[in-house]
Amino acid sequence: MNTNLKELCDLIEGTITVGELNLPITGFSSIKEAESGEITFLGNARYASSLKKSKASAVIVDEQFTDIPEGIAVIRVNNPTLKFSLIIDKFGPQKQPFIPGIHPTAVMGANTTYNPKKVYIGPCAIIEDGVEIGDGTSINGGVFIGRNAKIGNDCLIHANAVIKDRCVLGNRVIIHSCTVIGSDGFGYEFAVGKHLKIDQVGIVQIDDDVEVGSCTTIDRARFGRTWIGEGTKIDNLVQIAHNVITGKHCILVSQVGISGSTRLGNYVTLAGQTGVAGHLNITDQVTMLGRSGVTKDIDEPGAYMGYPTKPLMEGRRYLAYPSKVPSIIERLKVMEEKVKQLESKLTEI
Repeated sequence: MNTNLKELCDLIEGTITVGELNLPITGFSSIKEAESGEITFLGNARYASSLKKSKASAVIVDEQFTDIPEGIAVIRVNNPTLKFSLIIDKFGPQKQPFIPGIHPTAVMGANTTYNPKKVYIGPCAIIEDGVEIGDGTSINGGVFIGRNAKIGNDCLIHANAVIKDRCVLGNRVIIHSCTVIGSDGFGYEFAVGKHLKIDQVGIVQIDDDVEVGSCTTIDRARFGRTWIGEGTKIDNLVQIAHNVITGKHCILVSQVGISGSTRLGNYVTLAGQTGVAGHLNITDQVTMLGRSGVTKDIDEPGAYMGYPTKPLMEGRRYLAYPSKVPSIIERLKVMEEKVKQLESKLTEI
């Protein structure tokens, strides 16, 4: 990387408020790791103290941030995190270009539909009968795609992912390694002294612009579909059970578990290790803090926390109560001692 402050400012459409236009910039890094000559960014005000210790020569901040240390150039933008990604895209490691082709070790089933000049299928991938693959899609090594599945345009299926029979992916969907789409829902009926498997005959539908992290499982519906709404982003190690429906642009963070037939509205965020019971409805624009346990419907937008889940401020009060127990016990001991003393005096009388 060999550029200057003005060129970067033009790239991200920002405004230089401190620093020389021709200040050399030789690299980029995080606030804590940046060295002299590099540019960094402040995407969250909680890292402002780290900025004061940073060795970076320049920083990208939002238009309202004012606590700028001396000796560092400043570019102001309306979204530092997003604009910094433009610098990474241009000057960072370049993404592997899309090169169509079918590897000779790939196994292609009968009646598959795809344009060999417009898709990439990597080594040892298995594409079963009746699969449809859209233009611009990359299916990397070791991927398994089951019978009659449909994959849209410009999708990226990373190595060793599994997409099972009849599942449907929209356009620009990303599935990371070792994720399973369309595994059987966890359905059993106890009879004659044992758990009998209930067939799961539905599908998983994943809409446009969804990304699913590694080692996540999305179970097929018993009937109908498990449905992941447009633009939703799912982290690693998430479990989504049969017949779950998520709205558009939801965020599901690592180790979230959603039980069967629950419905999430649009713009719902479930932070790490949140658990959601089955057959619930969560309305639009709800945020669950980490390790929340949702046991009933959520009808009002807002932030929630705790187990069982409560609105944020109420949940914080409940969280604070256990820390007060030791002082309460000490006060009780003092009161008990005073009662004993009083009883002793009364006895003497």
